[in-house]
Amino acid sequence: MQTIEQRTLEDTMYLGQIPVFVYQIHYPFFVTTCNEAAARAINEYYAQAAKKAEKHCRTVLYKQAAENAKYIPFNSPPFNSYTFDVSYKVTFNTGCLTSLYMDTYLFMGGAHGETTRTSDTWNFNTGMKLRLNDFYPLNFVTLHSLQKNLEKQVEERLKITPSSYFDNYSSLIQNTFNPNSFYLQPDGLVIYFQQYDIAPYSTGTPEFSVPSAI
Repeated sequence: MQTIEQRTLEDTMYLGQIPVFVYQIHYPFFVTTCNEAAARAINEYYAQAAKKAEKHCRTVLYKQAAENAKYIPFNSPPFNSYTFDVSYKVTFNTGCLTSLYMDTYLFMGGAHGETTRTSDTWNFNTGMKLRLNDFYPLNFVTLHSLQKNLEKQVEERLKITPSSYFDNYSSLIQNTFNPNSFYLQPDGLVIYFQQYDIAPYSTGTPEFSVPSAI
């Protein structure tokens, strides 16, 4: 079994007196009763990813924010700080199996920011990351069946909320389907798509529950 602590890297970066860039990177730290060496490797994976994201914030994104902010040196009108936020949610944590997703929100000016989702499912006995095929064996027939299941769910949603998905959602589901875009929950699997893959921004990150084949 795993217990999870939250670790955070954060800072507010200034140009003169103007807070131009704010980042907050949350990531998990695991303690397990399964395999301590596996937990150390998984913890290092997330720690290194967080440090890499922080370096990108400090060396790339901050410079972009400062470049735009320098044109309003007196902060009038007030500069809307650019932001980078990483959050995570543990969706399954039973025995030696843990599944979670991480959402990265980036705002760099404009009407709104964008969110990118990633997910991981770990075996804390081995320290190995599990794949969709470990829970829903994929071949031509099962993949076709899975995508048809997703299409039917979209059809039902459109009856309730018209225009919440693009008109060509059927072909988009096939073209943008990513077998790495899944996580576990107690009653099965969730397949998700990125913003704009199959739906407009207002729909957010489309998620679909499907039963595990195992």
